[in-house]
Amino acid sequence: MLFSTQPFLLIFLPLTLLCFWCVSEHQRLRQSVLILASLIFYGLWNWRYVPALILLSAINWWCGQKHATGGSKLWPVSCIILDLSILAFCKYANFFAATADDLIGAHHTPWEIILPLGLSFFVFQKISYLVDTIKGDKTRYGFPEFLEFVTFFPQLIAGPIVRHNEIIPQFREKLSAALMWENIGRGLVLLIIGLCKKAAIADSMGSIVTPLYDQATSGVMLTAAQAWLAATAYTLQIYFDFSGYSDMAIGMALMFGLKLPFNFNKPYCSTSISEFWRRWHMTLSRFLRDYIYIPLGGNRRGMGRQCCNLLITMGLGGLWHGAGWTFIAWGGMHGSALAIGHLWKSLNRPLPKLVGWLLTIIFVIIAWVFFRAPDFRTAANVLTGMTGLHGLGHQHIRDAIIFWGAIVIALVGPASQTVALQKLKPSPIYAIIAALALVALIFLIGGRIPDPFIYFQF
Repeated sequence: MLFSTQPFLLIFLPLTLLCFWCVSEHQRLRQSVLILASLIFYGLWNWRYVPALILLSAINWWCGQKHATGGSKLWPVSCIILDLSILAFCKYANFFAATADDLIGAHHTPWEIILPLGLSFFVFQKISYLVDTIKGDKTRYGFPEFLEFVTFFPQLIAGPIVRHNEIIPQFREKLSAALMWENIGRGLVLLIIGLCKKAAIADSMGSIVTPLYDQATSGVMLTAAQAWLAATAYTLQIYFDFSGYSDMAIGMALMFGLKLPFNFNKPYCSTSISEFWRRWHMTLSRFLRDYIYIPLGGNRRGMGRQCCNLLITMGLGGLWHGAGWTFIAWGGMHGSALAIGHLWKSLNRPLPKLVGWLLTIIFVIIAWVFFRAPDFRTAANVLTGMTGLHGLGHQHIRDAIIFWGAIVIALVGPASQTVALQKLKPSPIYAIIAALALVALIFLIGGRIPDPFIYFQF
């Protein structure tokens, strides 16, 4: 069940909210509502995933508790190895096997391996919890609290990547009846903004991107106009798709009185790659920083070691996104750009902001080509097209108003959370506008088959 579908918006979410707030004064009851709703939500994708999700959560909780109560570090370490092994097998076994077969000139027939939806995200959450226990966090949680943390349906499939000490203490707090309607109202506004990003912008950009990349994959040489349109439209699609999901997740959590960390803050306005990663998928950035980059040594062992650490961190970040060499190349490109940025910064010769922004956005657009392309041949086709080697050409822009409007919103518009949580004040006029927008979006998504969120594949 997608967030951007009528059954979810008209049935699942309202019923869950109603049940939750009817028992909001009783922690155990509202906890039970959220766990049950989350398991139903996950089970609607595939019921076979649910026992595995519960079992893996129980093992992680038990190992964490064993260490928190004075047990050996072997418990959480063993569990981290188990988590990574499951992730490696489900997500990367075919990739590693195909790579090995290519090296010896053999053909690999893909194995039929089930990849549970959202596995990468909830494995990362469990690993962060276990690593924190190893570092000395002895906070103890009951299993229902831990299961609620892992399964909370707004962020279960694609984040934000929430840490245990950010959300579990909120489960224990007494909910404020005085803030209930304000939280629901502001959360609903953020939900509507996210829905608009997904249904009205990202899916429209997808209708531009898919045919052009399909042409490139089939071997058709793209002209400069086609290639730049494909690359730019995908740059917009992935931003509005994923930030739209994050807005919806954060908005829904707020409707239950819970605050999730923000995930995007106008990343395409960045004037450096370092700034881009402080604004793009912010919860993944801090996970990579805190659990990979800093343990590798960070910037504490000289510039050469720092550059190496950046390459390793972003290479692993690219591999996390998908089992393919194009994802690793995308991560390696960003790691190299971060390393070059730090080297340039050490020269103490700052670039003018406009120059910095142009270099950053052009690099990001080019890197997204590798992220979107199914293979290097397709990426090369698009990139050579962008250079004009196959002619300048002319390409009609489908949904041109949405395309140019999306560019303006991405570069000039305020961040979603700023609008929903700070700028808007309670007002009947805003309420009417929000209601009309929600009705229009519900009719819009009812008239077509919804596209899955891009990050669901990761």
